[in-house]
Amino acid sequence: MPSLAQALRAAIDQRQDLLEQLHNQQTDCYRLFHGSQEGAPGLTVDRYGPQLLVQSFHQPLEREALLAVHATVEEHLGLPLHLVYNDRSQGNSRIDRSDPVYQATAEALAEQIGREWGLNYRIRGRHAGQDPLLFLDLRNARGWVKAHSQGKSVLNLFAYTCGVGLCAAAGGAREVVNLDFAEGNLAVGRENNALNPGLPAMQFIQSDYFPAIRQFADLPISSRRGQKLPHYPKLAARQFDLVLLDPPAWAKSAFGTVDLQRDYQSLLKPAILTTAADGTLICCNNLAKVAFTEWRDQVLRCAEKLGRPVREYEHLPPAVDFPSQDGQPPLKTLILHF
Repeated sequence: MPSLAQALRAAIDQRQDLLEQLHNQQTDCYRLFHGSQEGAPGLTVDRYGPQLLVQSFHQPLEREALLAVHATVEEHLGLPLHLVYNDRSQGNSRIDRSDPVYQATAEALAEQIGREWGLNYRIRGRHAGQDPLLFLDLRNARGWVKAHSQGKSVLNLFAYTCGVGLCAAAGGAREVVNLDFAEGNLAVGRENNALNPGLPAMQFIQSDYFPAIRQFADLPISSRRGQKLPHYPKLAARQFDLVLLDPPAWAKSAFGTVDLQRDYQSLLKPAILTTAADGTLICCNNLAKVAFTEWRDQVLRCAEKLGRPVREYEHLPPAVDFPSQDGQPPLKTLILHF
């Protein structure tokens, strides 16, 4: 098995054509090393603008190995990057170890700006949550939205920090609505909107997915096992020209359960009904244990049973900085045209 240094150099070499393309399209956020597929399971190395984010998920990365990763990346890219290392193999990954190399400098932890598809995004190496503020494997989907949003109404479900909504606004959408349960996520989305002052303002709705999407779809709202329903914003029934559905793997609330393995249909059905008759629904499943072909067939059957058969569909894989040796990357994206 090659050493980490050898595996990292090979991964960067294999990305040279992609990096040139990304830099030409004003993108400086991308994955440089996808350890599970490139020789070091549980390790990822990502560039976010001026920052290098190294994360370990199975075991801590030793000091000398971490410094070598940083030096190798800077040498290959030909520019200095602020190093941030998050060890996520332990209970609280945000507790700094005593060695300064693990703590990161004040400059590295300062708020930064990264770019993707020519747009500015807020970057924080460490924040209240664990995940980066921009999921890099969804880049191709954001680019597709940017290229196909002209004049459309767009609904961004499970919006997180609203990258898809930002791309829709940049693509000329006449209306962009971002929906997420967490106000902290939407606050970053508002920052992203402000970091791109030439774009129109987007809309932000803080709500649990189920009551919001069921109101849009003109469906009744029910609680789980007879629980009393908490407050939720009241929304009018309506449809959108372009809808993106990118849910987390699992979540539970008083209104329902998000379970990508066992019950994707409960998420998908109201999203289909909220998509206009001649509209487009982009749906994602990021659970590695779900096979693409089975999930695709399930999605198409669900639409057929609802009386909304799919006219045509596209499979949109992640870019090559997220390689998959078996051709089954965890993130699966279908673009459904009704």
